[in-house]
Amino acid sequence: MYHLGAKYGAFTVKSPAMEYETSEPPSPPPPPPSMETDAVEALASRDPPRIHRLDESVVNRIAAGEVIQRPVSAVKELVENSLDAGSTSINVVVKDGGLKLIQVSDDGHGIRCEDLPILCERHTTSKLSAFEDLQSIKSMGFRGEALASMTYVAHVTVTTITNGQLHGYKVSYRDGVMEHEPQAIAAVKGTRITIENLFYNMIARRKTLQNSVDDYPKIVDLLCRFAIHHKNVSFSCRKHGAASADVHSVATSSRLDAIRSVYGVSVAQNLIKIEASDANPYSSVFEMDGYISDSKYSAKKTTMVLFINERLVECTALKRAIEIIYAATLPKASKPFIYMSIILPPEHVDVNVHPTKREVSLLNQEVVIEKIQSTIELKLRNLSEASTYHEQELDCSPVSLVAADKVSPINTSTSGLQKVPIHKMVRIDSQDPSGRLHAYLQVKPSKHHEGNSSLNSFRSSIRQRRNPKETADLTSVQELIDEYERGCHSGLLDIVKNCTYVGMADDVFALLQHNTHLYLANVVNLSKELMYQLVLQRFGYFNAIQLSDPAPLQELITLALREEDLDPADSENDELKEKIAEMNVELLKKRVEMLDEYFSIHVDPHGNLCRLPVILDQHTPDMDRVPEFALCLGNDVNWNNERICFQTIAAALGNFYAMHPPLLPNPSGDGLEFYKRGSANKEKTREDEIDEELLSEAENAWAQREWSIQHVLFPSMRLFFKPPTSMATNGTFVQVASLEKLYKVFERC
Repeated sequence: MYHLGAKYGAFTVKSPAMEYETSEPPSPPPPPPSMETDAVEALASRDPPRIHRLDESVVNRIAAGEVIQRPVSAVKELVENSLDAGSTSINVVVKDGGLKLIQVSDDGHGIRCEDLPILCERHTTSKLSAFEDLQSIKSMGFRGEALASMTYVAHVTVTTITNGQLHGYKVSYRDGVMEHEPQAIAAVKGTRITIENLFYNMIARRKTLQNSVDDYPKIVDLLCRFAIHHKNVSFSCRKHGAASADVHSVATSSRLDAIRSVYGVSVAQNLIKIEASDANPYSSVFEMDGYISDSKYSAKKTTMVLFINERLVECTALKRAIEIIYAATLPKASKPFIYMSIILPPEHVDVNVHPTKREVSLLNQEVVIEKIQSTIELKLRNLSEASTYHEQELDCSPVSLVAADKVSPINTSTSGLQKVPIHKMVRIDSQDPSGRLHAYLQVKPSKHHEGNSSLNSFRSSIRQRRNPKETADLTSVQELIDEYERGCHSGLLDIVKNCTYVGMADDVFALLQHNTHLYLANVVNLSKELMYQLVLQRFGYFNAIQLSDPAPLQELITLALREEDLDPADSENDELKEKIAEMNVELLKKRVEMLDEYFSIHVDPHGNLCRLPVILDQHTPDMDRVPEFALCLGNDVNWNNERICFQTIAAALGNFYAMHPPLLPNPSGDGLEFYKRGSANKEKTREDEIDEELLSEAENAWAQREWSIQHVLFPSMRLFFKPPTSMATNGTFVQVASLEKLYKVFERC
């Protein structure tokens, strides 16, 4: 006999005969007690749980998880801080979708050294002091939570310099506090914030993001949206180690040009301008302007870029209202492209309704949406009743006009569109993500070809520089400037101002496309001459790079002399080298006032090099070439003639700041052998191992050089460079292909 668990009434369950031992008929068993009843009785039998205050670190980490939801949230906060700082150039570098690295650099006003200790504490901000200030807030940041939140979920490093400082400061943060005192460091104008190992202490979220779609496309889309609204700011975004940028926009005066450079010509040519406003204080007060797509635009999903009081936000109700209008008016174009900027009185907008500031609350939102919807509906209905034709203005540059004389004239059809001969067509692919083709996508009226196109494209750079004619305070400097301006080659000047960067052909030559021609350009010669001209243009007005450790000129010059020695093993001339170095140092110490005042080259009384000039923004020289530069200052400068003295110093600086190939061999070519370690036992047949650390350093150096050539050197050349006539014959520019000649070859075949 076995028991099933309990005795019910007066009977016992038996097996296998299932007999009942009873004196009365069996009665049904009572129901077993339920688990829910047990739980209720257990809760009733104990005291209520105590309420306690969470630890501050837990509170901060919870808040951080709300503010920084994904890597793109961190990028948005940092870019908005850069815009609040008055930046005209913002560069973003991302690694592994932002989980390993996010680096945002700008040229804004920087951060004061005395503010660095509380920079990353929660609710520390320079943008408001009382709650009432929220009613008139105009900056994009205001709560002081973004940087603090990042320090609780990542490792944060800040490098910054303010105007007037000789050097910048670098400091790291964790959990809202500094890890060390600010360190003095050489820095260029603005602030650079580096976020590493995002969500390293939030395992579940990090694994979720690693397993999901990469956040990098979201970051690229975010930068594209900022780029078309803040058209006076240049933006770039690239993956860490990549040679080209996936977003590269330049400052422009036209909103349509900004959209064209970011989203492509196929989008820009199908947009129409839209405006709406209301000044009735009893209903709504707002101004709206933007662009919406026409009936020719077709896409799989709606793209809506919405800014309210300069703040990038989302408004589902407005988006849905516009989609309804398109579906009813233009069914074939029911997924529109919309860019819209709405300006309202600050007191009509509540910006503090979402942790990531993605949404805002508007006063009389329904009225505002209804008026915008009515305006768009009227515009689209008028558009559907008439056909719109677009004319493209051709770029009539001097070179193209000369070439046009040698070919058949351009035919004009009855539709009014100018047809270009097939052998004169050039590539204008707007889908190139590197932004290298934006020069071909801008409409340039011929009469303003020289005056407006380049200046509008780089207006942010112009603001920081004076007219070169005003920089020369000395007659000798003005003579040198007049000399290279008179010797400017007009044909090469047109190529420089209107070329498109294609890529690096080898370590020295870059490929450029100009109209229907392809050129090889020596970037070392170009950068050397550009730096020379910039030194003369900015004579006496340089920003400074402060060296973190002063460099003894005696040792630098001695090192340079030893590198020039054909037989370094011969120690007989060591004493002579030291004497030469000592004489050069004494000579330079006598000229310290002139070097510091005119060129911002500071040498202290002990003969240490302490400061160097900033010749080109966003470019620092290769510090491995400092010994060579110090030797040139001592040996190659003629100190007896003012004009020749300034000329030789400018030439020495030009050679030092030129974009020479890095000293480490290029790992993408034959130089890979340099990074192989020899095996410890020569009898082993295994292949040599690669020195990964040295190889990574070389790859970064070469990638950074190409990025600087594309995004720093060539844009600056378009604005400042006057190519001398000698470059037409000394191999600096070499034409390697011509579309017209290639067509002649194909015709023979």
